[in-house]
Amino acid sequence: VENNAHAPQPPASLTKIMTGYVAATELASGSISLNDEVHISIKAWRAEGSKMFIQEGTIVRLEDILRGIIIQSGNDASIALAEHIAGSEDAFADMMNQHAELLGLQNSHFLNASGLPDPQHTMSASDLAILAQAIIERFPDHYAMYSEEEFTFNDIRQPNRNTLLFRDRNVDGMKTGFTEDAGYCLVASATRDGMRLIAVVMGTDSTDARAIESQKLLTYGFRFYETYQLFENQEIVSNNQVWSGKTNSVYIGIEDEVFLTIPRGQGETLETTLIIDETLKAPIDLGQILGNITISLGDEVFYEGPVV
Repeated sequence: VENNAHAPQPPASLTKIMTGYVAATELASGSISLNDEVHISIKAWRAEGSKMFIQEGTIVRLEDILRGIIIQSGNDASIALAEHIAGSEDAFADMMNQHAELLGLQNSHFLNASGLPDPQHTMSASDLAILAQAIIERFPDHYAMYSEEEFTFNDIRQPNRNTLLFRDRNVDGMKTGFTEDAGYCLVASATRDGMRLIAVVMGTDSTDARAIESQKLLTYGFRFYETYQLFENQEIVSNNQVWSGKTNSVYIGIEDEVFLTIPRGQGETLETTLIIDETLKAPIDLGQILGNITISLGDEVFYEGPVV
């Protein structure tokens, strides 16, 4: 389901999902660690908007900074992280844009780490969904922070602003945002019966509205769709004749397992079209592409890939 999914929008604190993604990438590469000491600058301390309430001149563990960004949505923490990783927030914004390009985010442009308003600082709902998926798949330990219901720093306890964490046991993340220009925004993700969905809602007029609209999307997805295993790993789909070989035939199959999310109950009606090269002549190498397989339902193609 989508509406205006590719339109650039002011993302407010949804920006911090990319801030966290950059940090998770740097953690995975070993260039930073959760035990790093982050020095708090005057710029970070003076940050406007939501805060984790770090003090200028102090030192804070990077793991706490991350929780201050993800759970408390601290603009101060976002600036402190940016300065720790890249030396300045401007340089960190360049890193954010580089990662956006690598992820194929075509309607996103970053000028800061926190999401403070700027006409040139934008993201689209589609880009946010792609980014959320990348975090969930590549950095599950980092994503786990998005499910934490509260965080206390400097004796100040702040609850996670994603109210769906408290309302829906299937929801395990992700992030809220708000500015006057952006409205009330929410990226939410949930799992049920082995299927994960991501909902992105931008520009609503209240905290309740963003939660309600996100819940509608997730409920719709779980009710009317299912994840269906199309092929197992190394599954054989055909046995074809080979010319000039030591054997007369070769097994042809799918290299990796394939899952599709499709309208519920239609898995058995999917149509498979297998196109193999007309003449298979030895020698044939293990893993060599020998044709193509397409899975469709009516005019809609759900999967297309090589057979080997």
